[in-house]
Amino acid sequence: MMTATQAETICLDGLGYTEAELFEHVPQDAAAVEKITAPRYSYWHSVFRVFFRKKSNIVVLALFALIIVFTYVYPAVMGFDRYGNIMNSDAKHLTPVEAIEQFGFSIRWIFGTGASGQSTFDSMWYGARISLSLALLCTVINFSIGIVVGAIWGFSKRVDIFMNEVRNVTANIPGTLIISVWVLVFSPSFGTLLFAMCVTGWIGIAYSLRTQVIIIRDREYNLASRCLGSSTVRIALKNILPFMISFIVTVMATQIPAYIASEAFLSYIGLGISDTTLGKILFNSQSAMVTPGWGWEFWCPVMLSAFISVVLFLIGQNLGDAADPRTHM
Repeated sequence: MMTATQAETICLDGLGYTEAELFEHVPQDAAAVEKITAPRYSYWHSVFRVFFRKKSNIVVLALFALIIVFTYVYPAVMGFDRYGNIMNSDAKHLTPVEAIEQFGFSIRWIFGTGASGQSTFDSMWYGARISLSLALLCTVINFSIGIVVGAIWGFSKRVDIFMNEVRNVTANIPGTLIISVWVLVFSPSFGTLLFAMCVTGWIGIAYSLRTQVIIIRDREYNLASRCLGSSTVRIALKNILPFMISFIVTVMATQIPAYIASEAFLSYIGLGISDTTLGKILFNSQSAMVTPGWGWEFWCPVMLSAFISVVLFLIGQNLGDAADPRTHM
């Protein structure tokens, strides 16, 4: 009975080719070995592809662009003089209809005038410029410090012991109390309030990241990287921080509106910046809230503050979802 090897030999002999013609040595190509036939993957390209897949995100971005234009470009072009009509008693506390009748139709009079005869529309966008700038700077500073400290906090046991004690002390002191004391000790300026909101604001962010680092650091691929000789810094930068981008963006989406609300609250109770901000406008127009015909002075800044917060929150939430690699399939 013929074996399989013998049958294969007879079949090959029947082809009429020599062994040299049938078999050829192929040299190993190092580049070909590393070549991946799967489609090339770009993380940020996938993030923006998923983000812009939802048509509603384009609308939200358009609203955000409109906010930026009116917050930073409009006040610089149009200017704002709070006391421009202070000597005109007929220009104070006007409704939109009354203001348009007296000054003519213009976008700056569509929300009426305030106690000094100033345009409510102009004043609230001028105030939004300061409030939004403060919120963005607080976010950048707190997250820059929080991400670095949180990554070290999650890896180092010595830092973990020390920072846990720091957090236990600061977590039991209300943040509003810390900011209030700092503002009362020093002059209530933009820099003072910025420092007061950042002096302990990064600790909560760092603790949240520390918790995520502890969850991720001992996963199999990180243990494999450590066994292959990767340093702790490389593991943190290459393996852990990219994985937490979605978490970081989501937290930022809640922090920016929170800083705007904090500034408005502090100014509302008289502890904010002395310059015109959304909170300062609300503080100065408290009486207008309950006075018939003057409600525009109070509710317009309230609605603008809510509008900015909602738009920033939606952008952050949707960008955080798009930053999750699991949505890139």
